Formats: sequence, C-alpha cells, structure tokens
Amino acid sequence: MANHKSALKRNRQSIVRNTRNVHVRSTMRTLVKNVRNAVAAQDKEAATAALEKAIPYINKSASKGIIHKATASRKISRLTKLVNSLG
Repeated sequence: MANHKSALKRNRQSIVRNTRNVHVRSTMRTLVKNVRNAVAAQDKEAATAALEKAIPYINKSASKGIIHKATASRKISRLTKLVNSLG
C-alpha cells in the first residue's frame, strides 16, 4: 500500500475511475447485446430503436477514453450494417 500523500490520493482516484469505467463498459455491452438480440429475433423496429440508444453510449464511452475511438467507430459500423441487413 502507498505511504505518500500523493500516492494515497492517486490510489483513491484509481478506484473511483475504475468503478466508473466498469459501469460504463458494462452498460455499453448490454446495449450492444440488445441490438444483437433484436436482430436475431428478426425484429427490425426493436433493432433500430436499440441501435439508436446504443450509438450515443458507444460514442460517450470513446470520448471518456474507456474504449478507443476506432473501436467505437468499428462497433457502430458493424451494428448499423447488421441492422440494415434486416431490410
């Protein structure tokens, strides 16, 4: 365990950030899963609605640095392509 005041603070910050990042990443994965489940059920309307909820959250995750911006772009692209395949 850290002994210096600055190291103790850094440890506290790390715990708080880790908790927040886990929550955001988990929520993002759930939203992506909802899109994939709607596509698997061949429900175009539900898939489109789920995608509209997922895209801003994926972008938010990238802007917070939880995932890389290219990863976010790739996820959005693949999900959009998947939903459009229901056409």
